[in-house]
Amino acid sequence: MKKYEIATIEGDGIGPEVCQAAVQVLKEACGSSQLVFNDFPGGAAHYVKSGSVLPEETYEACKTSAAILHGAAGLPEVTYPDGTEVGNDLHLQLRFKLDLYANVRPIRLYQGDFSPLKNRAAGDIDYIIVRENTEGLYASRGAGILLRGEVATDTLVMTRKGVERVARFAFELSRKRHGAPVDGVKRMTVCDKANILRTYAFFRSICDEVALEYPDVAIDYAYADAITVHLVKRPDFYDVIVAENMFGDIISDLGAATVGGMGIAPSGELGDHHGLFQGAHGSAPDITGLNVASPLATILSGAFMLRWLGDRHADADLIDAAARIEKSVELTLSQGQVIPRDLGGHASCTDVTSAICRNLKA
Repeated sequence: MKKYEIATIEGDGIGPEVCQAAVQVLKEACGSSQLVFNDFPGGAAHYVKSGSVLPEETYEACKTSAAILHGAAGLPEVTYPDGTEVGNDLHLQLRFKLDLYANVRPIRLYQGDFSPLKNRAAGDIDYIIVRENTEGLYASRGAGILLRGEVATDTLVMTRKGVERVARFAFELSRKRHGAPVDGVKRMTVCDKANILRTYAFFRSICDEVALEYPDVAIDYAYADAITVHLVKRPDFYDVIVAENMFGDIISDLGAATVGGMGIAPSGELGDHHGLFQGAHGSAPDITGLNVASPLATILSGAFMLRWLGDRHADADLIDAAARIEKSVELTLSQGQVIPRDLGGHASCTDVTSAICRNLKA
């Protein structure tokens, strides 16, 4: 049995408790010897103590490990002189240094009553947003201009290489899936503002070029403002959506809201050689240490990590373990007795984790 070294960065706020919960479930699914978890410091609190949000030791471990599992980072009161939050720099630095160009955010409805949308059942919403992760407007972070306290500018950057590779990633992902819930069509939707800005017209044109390589996947288009309506009115139409960095960030939060919220929203930041996995939520410092945070997003991110590792290393055991974790989460939620607070229940973080582990054993 092959062993995998996983770098864990628990981070700030609820990060440690949800990360530890995910590790417990991953060990239950894979056994205690297949995954080796090594803890490393990082985040806003570490910056306060050391002056570094991402220590060199942590970065080197992330660079050489099989994968990275992250809890959460950020404390609102810990900011740089320009007012931006320090904690965000942890995964932003890893994103750029490790070239994690595809931010993959699965949106899946596990139980109909978790959704604020009417008449939706489990499985009606099941799509993935692929957010370009190293370019777009966020590439300007730390490099924008503030002139005399009167004029501020940030630059939106897109390159042919960057758009081509994320578009190809999205098409490949659609090819592997079962299609949109409403009609079973393998469909890749391009989210942009090509009607207004040249950068987005460029983004769309390159997606069109890449589409020629995938005649088995339908290509679809939606402007960023319009798709916020479509994701509410007809979410079952979508299979895979690709978007520029900022637009992808915004619509993935909206998508999460339609299936229950950020507490059930996993994510993976992937490159050709590295992968970082964390819940899409923040550090929620207001509930730190109260044992009320939902661990589901981080647990599902851990399952995503296993599937990614299994694909990369042709390891069927990891792929099977990922499927068992996802089924155990689904079973736990369907039983209705252990539901986290953000989904309308009263279960603690440890209650949810223990229930998922029990269902894994069963």
